[in-house]
Amino acid sequence: MHKQYQVEGMTCASCAQTVEKAIKGLSGVTNASVNLATETVQVTEDTELPFAVLSQSVEQAGYHLIDPITHLTLPVEGMTCASCAQTVEKTVQKTVGVTAASVNLATETLQVSFDGTQTSIEAIAQEVSQAGYQLALTNTPSTVSAKDKKEQAIHHMWQRFFTSAVFTVPLLYLAMGEMIGLPIPQSISAHHAPMIAVTIQLLLALPVLWIGRAFFSKGFKALIKGHPSMDSLVALGTSAAFLYSVYGTLRVYLGDHTAAMNLYYESAAVILTLITLGKYFELVSKGRTSDAIQSLLNLSPKEANVLIDGKVEKRLVSALQVGDVVLVKPGEKIPTDGIVVKGSTSIDESLITGESLPITKKIGDTVIGASLNQQGSIEMNVTKIGADTALAQIVKLVEEAQGSKAPIAKLADRVSGVFVPIVIGLALLSGLLWLSLGQQSWVFALTITISVLVIACPCALGLATPTAMMVGMGKSAERGILFKTGEALEHTHQVKTVVLDKTGTVTQGNPEVTDIFASSGFTERDVLSYAAALENTSEHPLAKAVLKKAETMNIELKEVDEFLSLPGVGIKGIIDHESYALGNETLLEEFTGLNEVKLLAKEWASQGKTAIFLVNKQVVIGSLAIADPIKPSSITAIKELKNQGLNVVMLTGDNQQTAQAIAKQVGITEVISQVIPSQKAQTIKNLQDQHEGLVAMVGDGVNDAPALAQADIGMAIGSGTDVALESADIILMKNELTGVVQAIRYSQLTIKTIKENLFWAFAYNILGIPVAMGVLHLFGGPLLNPMLAGGAMSFSSVSVLLNALRLKRKI
Repeated sequence: MHKQYQVEGMTCASCAQTVEKAIKGLSGVTNASVNLATETVQVTEDTELPFAVLSQSVEQAGYHLIDPITHLTLPVEGMTCASCAQTVEKTVQKTVGVTAASVNLATETLQVSFDGTQTSIEAIAQEVSQAGYQLALTNTPSTVSAKDKKEQAIHHMWQRFFTSAVFTVPLLYLAMGEMIGLPIPQSISAHHAPMIAVTIQLLLALPVLWIGRAFFSKGFKALIKGHPSMDSLVALGTSAAFLYSVYGTLRVYLGDHTAAMNLYYESAAVILTLITLGKYFELVSKGRTSDAIQSLLNLSPKEANVLIDGKVEKRLVSALQVGDVVLVKPGEKIPTDGIVVKGSTSIDESLITGESLPITKKIGDTVIGASLNQQGSIEMNVTKIGADTALAQIVKLVEEAQGSKAPIAKLADRVSGVFVPIVIGLALLSGLLWLSLGQQSWVFALTITISVLVIACPCALGLATPTAMMVGMGKSAERGILFKTGEALEHTHQVKTVVLDKTGTVTQGNPEVTDIFASSGFTERDVLSYAAALENTSEHPLAKAVLKKAETMNIELKEVDEFLSLPGVGIKGIIDHESYALGNETLLEEFTGLNEVKLLAKEWASQGKTAIFLVNKQVVIGSLAIADPIKPSSITAIKELKNQGLNVVMLTGDNQQTAQAIAKQVGITEVISQVIPSQKAQTIKNLQDQHEGLVAMVGDGVNDAPALAQADIGMAIGSGTDVALESADIILMKNELTGVVQAIRYSQLTIKTIKENLFWAFAYNILGIPVAMGVLHLFGGPLLNPMLAGGAMSFSSVSVLLNALRLKRKI
């Protein structure tokens, strides 16, 4: 197989030779040919190699290989049911060069990944067009927003319904009026003037068929392609009713006036009109499922006060640049992400992070765009604009999550993929069976066939999962809980064990030095001076506490040479030509006679304080106690998790005594301590083997990244400024453990709604299709009229959407 890639960094023929050799040296590659002019490499493989393998080899050679796989999310126009989504998905998946394709009916989008060397988005769009749908390309100029398009679609569908109803109502009156005792003039009555009556019915039905022509164009096109859709069922049913009526009309013209009493023009028209009304309600409901995203987008202000040479100038937020200084007055929204450079205030970030209380901001603190400035005026330096802001990342994250498919959706996909062909088969079979009984006319059999075709509704199946997911994810985002995928939302309610990192998760993450011990011959200032000098180069969370203490005591930091990090132990360096080390109790293994130091450390540990020790080659100089206050909400959240029957485990690098002291205060009985970051992932794996159900890991998303990735569900507690944490499945914008409780609850509510939707969608079809086939009629019961079947079909889809919208009140 042949593949072509772009290569960056080549400047001469020897560069090209280097890249060729790097790729040729890989097992499975039979040839590699570099074109320096086009900066591309053609690779011939015996066995398909992952791009990552090729890329790593080229990177090691000093160049950069560009991934040809493009990932896009694009709107699809023209889909009306789950079968439409299946048709588009299968069409795109069969296109050469496409590696993955997923269609979401609720958001009407296609997520596609394709190899740009083998195909293009224009080629994919052409394939979709040939299947009867339209792919809206992102590079197509458009002045119409997505919201406006939705509103236009809703307005257009209402016009279709209203115009259809204008012709359908008199047609229904004319065809059915006499049967229920309504007065009809003899001049147009089927009994007294059959030719005029059938002509009027035909003339009234034709505009309705023309208005609903989209059902026929899409339905028959999908049928020919081999992927029949809901439109195919409607097109087949109404076409059969209309064509039979035309045949009856011809018979009337030829003198058989009794045929005027057996026409189905009104059935075809009413079916199309009712289904159009159902589509209108679907569009309105689907628009409401994405309200959460729209409300997030509406948070951002439109204008900002930019300071230029000391003067305030109004400027559109979209025109801001990184580095601009913006004045934000009390009551105004923060225009974009930035850092406070002047003043102090309190800011309400609840709509972004879910944090209910205002947060005090001073010089050097970060502020999030779209949050509300409550009290003082501040000047802020713009650090992020446009797509890089926290709000934009949240919206992008939620949109991508809403477009992803949860595993539970695969059931509905599989069913809807074979549902329509089965229904067509059942419709034909039921009609033939009634004919074979010999007791009913072929008109009766045709009625049965039409009813079965029209009542079947894969729309409800297709909408059951994505609509509930959209509402669940959107409302969760409003509460500061970001589910990154549909899979994460589905699986979270199955969590049985919750593992909590200590620092920054159970505790506030802002440790303070509470005690300093100096050995004989040294002072507390000596201990703090050397410790702060070493920590000044460290990125450990405890370093800030030591440096902050040194700052308050006005200690000038010494120069450190040959700084070295000791993983799981501490740090060391050369100060004043002598080696010093700062770290945990492991540093003391080489020293003797340390009873006083160890007893003091033990006492600190019993109080939930962490002891760190300062040593040089000869002696232990001293130690410092550092405490990290527990978040007030941690105790409540952990209690609630345990009340739900979950196992709660605390995982920390701290020593056992300190960890146990903290755990005791918050009500955790299972503690795993003295675990270095590199061992956390293995610890999670061990817990997965030991406990039933899924294991969730809650951490800060930085040093806990491997553990978050290993866990069945990784939850990263974020400050709201970094929402694209790759290792986590869920991002808790509010920096508290209550978010874990909420995430599990929201997952439970959403999955419950999905299961309700799927139950009613399946139940509707299981009950409705046999009734349409005439099973009740066999036992003397009623026969389902095709018009009622059309109305019932539309109602089933709308009922599923309304049930999904109930989630808005629960979350």
